[in-house]
Amino acid sequence: MIAPEHGGAPTAPADVPRRNWAGNVRYAARAFHRPTGMDELRRLVAGSSRIRAVGTGHSFNRFGDTDGDLVSLAGLPAAIDVDAERSRVTVTGALRYGDVAQRLHAQGYALPNLASLPHISVAGAVATATHGSGQTHGNLATSVAALELVTADGDLLRVDRDTDGDTFAGMVVGLGALGLVTRVTLDVAPTFELRQYVRLDLPREALDEALGSAYSVSVFTDWRAPRLREVWRKQRTDQPPPPADWLGTTAADEPRHPVLGMPAENCTVQLGVPGPWHERLPHFKLGFTPSSGDELQSEYHLPRAAAADALAALDDVAHLIAPVLQVCELRTVAADELWLSPNHQRDSLAVHFTWIGDPVAVAPVLAAVEERLAPFAPRPHWGKVFTTDPAALAASYPRYADFAALLARLDPTGKFRTDELDTYFPR
Repeated sequence: MIAPEHGGAPTAPADVPRRNWAGNVRYAARAFHRPTGMDELRRLVAGSSRIRAVGTGHSFNRFGDTDGDLVSLAGLPAAIDVDAERSRVTVTGALRYGDVAQRLHAQGYALPNLASLPHISVAGAVATATHGSGQTHGNLATSVAALELVTADGDLLRVDRDTDGDTFAGMVVGLGALGLVTRVTLDVAPTFELRQYVRLDLPREALDEALGSAYSVSVFTDWRAPRLREVWRKQRTDQPPPPADWLGTTAADEPRHPVLGMPAENCTVQLGVPGPWHERLPHFKLGFTPSSGDELQSEYHLPRAAAADALAALDDVAHLIAPVLQVCELRTVAADELWLSPNHQRDSLAVHFTWIGDPVAVAPVLAAVEERLAPFAPRPHWGKVFTTDPAALAASYPRYADFAALLARLDPTGKFRTDELDTYFPR
């Protein structure tokens, strides 16, 4: 068992956060809690009529906002326990991916992928199917091999991929609605190194080839020009660097930040300098403010095969998007079998919008974007801002009704429910 760097609880706020990271949601909880032991947590859950867990607050909607008890699990004893024989690691759910990654790498292990932000908690990222990029990589939840959670009656429940099969596939991306996740077991692999190259001005017709060209690829655009502004290629060190004329692009000659005007020192090392996986896969360094800070985010997962048509549909509203956009990121995610994963049974293109931090200005543009994407059965990221019609969203998930039934069985009194959850999974 590996203790955190400083021997205490994982890096986290000293108290339970009252707002989300972006500041657009002020939590409506009647009470805030930060238990320091499992018995305390279980008593709290058993005695509460409404309760939710809050992680690092990197969610932009009210799925996690309760009028009951809001609890941070960051005060529980932290652990990172490697099972070398099974190539797995079991971690405290409140730990941040960046902290877990550092300790894994020091022992010679790696996770297959990371999100652009290493600041997010493991349990929160898994519950919302947060992801990185790479056409052969599933979202972060696909690495989960087992979960431990406190259920509505205060009991501990452990579910395992090897023994719980279909039910396990329904519980991993659980939206925090099935219980409070205390421990997560993840698949690991031997550690590895990557190089990161940034290329400029990609022709739109080369997008598909670019997205499949390296271990992890992100493409950034501002919707102001036909060409795509930047391609961030994160490739294994045994792969040759892109040639000077790669896909009609040019090489960046200095480090870049995805958001123009933001300091590149916040970002992971570029210019082809080799480094460990956890210092290249994210876009942002753990010790710096991720992204721009003053922002809203939306993201839609579309069938990979429909990428060209979907982007062409958005061209019609580019004049609306650009004025309220900080940056748009295009990534690929491999298909999986997790019931509420936006990548359920389809390889996906994820279209991510980082908006300015003005909900009033963004709202009509978001409506226009969703209208243009509607023919492609978009699945929004569960942790971002979206207004998708509940019936349309349900129709896009083959196992939607199965999750609703699982939700009713594990939480019959609605202890973990919120108003937003009730909108999309009515009782």
